[in-house]
Amino acid sequence: MNRKMICHMMGQLITLEGFLMVLPMVCSMIYREQGSMTAFAITIIFALAVGFLLVSLTRKCDRTIYAREGFVITALAWMVYSVIGAAPFVISGAIPNPIDAFFETVSGFTTTGASILTEVEPLDKGILFWRSFTHWIGGMGILVLMMAILSDNTGRSIHIMRAEMPGPIVDKITPRIKNTAMTLYLIYLGVTVIEVIFLLCGGMSLYESLIHTFGTVGTGGFGVKNDSIAGYSPYLQWVITIFMILSGVNYNLYYLLLCRKYRRAFLSEELWVYVGIVFISVGLITLNIAPLYDTASETLRQAAFQVSSIVTTTGYATADFNLWPNLSKTILLLLMFMGGCAGSTAGGLKVSRLVLLVKMGRRELHQLLHPRAVRVLKFEGKPLDNSTSRSIGTYFGLYCLCFVAFFLILSCDPGAHLDFETNFTAVSACFNNIGPGFAGVGPTSNFSGYTDFSTILLSFAMLMGRLEIYPILLACFPGKIAK
Repeated sequence: MNRKMICHMMGQLITLEGFLMVLPMVCSMIYREQGSMTAFAITIIFALAVGFLLVSLTRKCDRTIYAREGFVITALAWMVYSVIGAAPFVISGAIPNPIDAFFETVSGFTTTGASILTEVEPLDKGILFWRSFTHWIGGMGILVLMMAILSDNTGRSIHIMRAEMPGPIVDKITPRIKNTAMTLYLIYLGVTVIEVIFLLCGGMSLYESLIHTFGTVGTGGFGVKNDSIAGYSPYLQWVITIFMILSGVNYNLYYLLLCRKYRRAFLSEELWVYVGIVFISVGLITLNIAPLYDTASETLRQAAFQVSSIVTTTGYATADFNLWPNLSKTILLLLMFMGGCAGSTAGGLKVSRLVLLVKMGRRELHQLLHPRAVRVLKFEGKPLDNSTSRSIGTYFGLYCLCFVAFFLILSCDPGAHLDFETNFTAVSACFNNIGPGFAGVGPTSNFSGYTDFSTILLSFAMLMGRLEIYPILLACFPGKIAK
């Protein structure tokens, strides 16, 4: 393994995080928040010093990236970013416990939105800005951002993009990786600016518009109010609903639309399955919760918001769905596992994997009846090779094993006296990067009831879910896996 090159990349990444923290520090300066401004200044100086030192010590190294290095760099980057990103919370006193601060930061970068905070409104605006800005940074990917900004001086950078971008199939949309990363981030930035404008038109302040746009476009869910989005107007709730749905779509489709390849974009099989599931879920829940609300428009708005929030793994809420009927809660629970489209900022298994798993199941049943038949598996109009089919089956098996392991270990923690539903949905919410679960970790509750051990466990569940298992396993057990 090329350790010098890994250290060089980590130095660049840590330096980049230091520069990214300038924005929340400026926010603290605008609102004259001395404590948080000092916390950011200390963290920035530390990050830049460590980053520049690592880069200078490893300047002369082979920068070719192979598959193993790509996975290890990705895992280390997210862990180190979370550790350094937690420093302002601890130094400012917003979250004194370093483990809780780590959980909050991991939740931010992985766009989970789970929180240990019982009150967010008393916190400094600079701290809340950084808390939500981590969603925007982590939404498209930390390393994708670095590749978009820095020169493309590393060979085989596609290994990094494949390790970080969610979904079973990740390809370049332009010949060069740097151009691909820049294109994705320009589209991401464009969607961000458009949502900010729509929120400003609804009377939201610029500060709150930025915070909620970071949470929506990054599908994270951190906000500035204790009641999430419930206190805002119906117009603002509809804007956030629409942009949550848009953020669950594969960003490659937006690129195709910009290139005027409309037919290819709108013939996406994954897109129509995703849209169909959203509409069916909204319809069923609207009918199911109709007796709980006064008007049809309010019922539809509540159903659409919660479905959009859960299926895109954003985690915002306008209602306590803990109080909804069992059918609605069951649909939301199933949507937690599904997630959005591959290549989006959403978490979960991804719609494309579920579509392919169903197709693989149908093919196996067909071959049981017709053993000599040869049936080619197709997705998006293209034949799928056996290696991709095998990798999807393997990933699903690992996904189930990891979920069961996290749930069993969490249930064994003697210090956390929480019920079955709370623990099950806590793992579901963290591993799928949702945010809220049910019962003790529902939309009106938080994760503060867990011990430090469980908090660390759930933090790694979030990281493993966001990076889709492989990078964390390869980083933690490189020797065993190599054998």
